[in-house]
Amino acid sequence: MTVNGYVKNRILYITLSGEMDECSSQTARTQCDKLIEENINCSRIVINLSEVAFMDSTGIGFLIGRYKKAAKLSTPLCITKPNFAADKILNLSGIYSIIPKAE
Repeated sequence: MTVNGYVKNRILYITLSGEMDECSSQTARTQCDKLIEENINCSRIVINLSEVAFMDSTGIGFLIGRYKKAAKLSTPLCITKPNFAADKILNLSGIYSIIPKAE
């Protein structure tokens, strides 16, 4: 799992690439949290899932954890561009009722 981030117009964009499973989630969690902590003045966080090839329930836990971290900072977080399989898992889990999907 690769994590890349950049800030544009006070929005933190985080792109995840690779497979989101139990083996890769800890590294991704650490890297995402570091990006969030380094950019606490951002007005919004957008997590791009377009390059995530595989996601299991660990990915849902990962997203909820980042949502909670952003909520403590009063920063809205959204998910964008999940592939078909990830979108299906996220829909079934009901995560979109907590974390909005941005088009």
